[in-house]
Amino acid sequence: MRPSPKIRAVPSDAPPPVSATAEVTPRVEASAPVRPARPGRLVRLANRFAPTLTFIFVLAIWEVGCRLFQVPTFLLPPPSVIVRGAFEQSASIWAGHVWATVRVALMGYVVAIAISIPMAIALASSRALSRTLYPLIVVVHSMPIVAVAPIIVVTLGASDLPRVVITFLIAFFPIVVTTTTGLLATPEEMIELSRSLRAGRAREMLHIRLPFALPYIFSALKIATTLSVVGAVVAEFVAAERGLGYFIQFSTSFFKINQGFAALVILVTISLGFFQLISLVQRAFAPWSLPKSER
Repeated sequence: MRPSPKIRAVPSDAPPPVSATAEVTPRVEASAPVRPARPGRLVRLANRFAPTLTFIFVLAIWEVGCRLFQVPTFLLPPPSVIVRGAFEQSASIWAGHVWATVRVALMGYVVAIAISIPMAIALASSRALSRTLYPLIVVVHSMPIVAVAPIIVVTLGASDLPRVVITFLIAFFPIVVTTTTGLLATPEEMIELSRSLRAGRAREMLHIRLPFALPYIFSALKIATTLSVVGAVVAEFVAAERGLGYFIQFSTSFFKINQGFAALVILVTISLGFFQLISLVQRAFAPWSLPKSER
């Protein structure tokens, strides 16, 4: 018989054996997370003032081009002539025309919001109602408002009412369509979860669909601000005795093109002011609905 091998006793304080794999495996130390580099101060300043600098550059090119090529001022006045034309009218005259346009634009805009958002909620809540009313809304919007405006004025009379109706018709469509799209774009998982918790239709609309649709709603409101100013001007072209649209028509009929351009600049400023006002409201009450680049 073969002799049994001798077994050596290992001391209890001896270190455990190290495998070959453990000896050759390099030790990896956890590194701190790398933070993305923040843009430099010059980059941030450039991003902030780029629109202003671009606007100044365009004005300079406009002024130099008109002077260099001797463009007649009754065709395209340079910015300096437009500023001089603005000061040819008193501040009280400008204020009267501005207020007439702003008043009509605001009234039509508020009426459009008051009608379009409840209608969008109704369209999103009922398929039958959506199939009935949505084609009618599209038909009304497809009619050229410039052609319909004289009929509205003749029907409703020469007052603020037809101008408000024209403004409403222009601002109404984007609000109702975009809001309805946002309400119907709510993820189905959230709807199923609310129904599994036995939430009613009213709670589902108030706590799930409307918050999810807020980015859509604010986008529609921003678009409608500029359209409401356009609607007020179109209405003033048809029938008005005051307003920036009336002033543009009056000035151009007497070849005072620089004053017409001055009124146009004021209209653009009003539209931008309305747009920024809605942006401030969104930033104050629903900042999470803004794009990440604007927060």
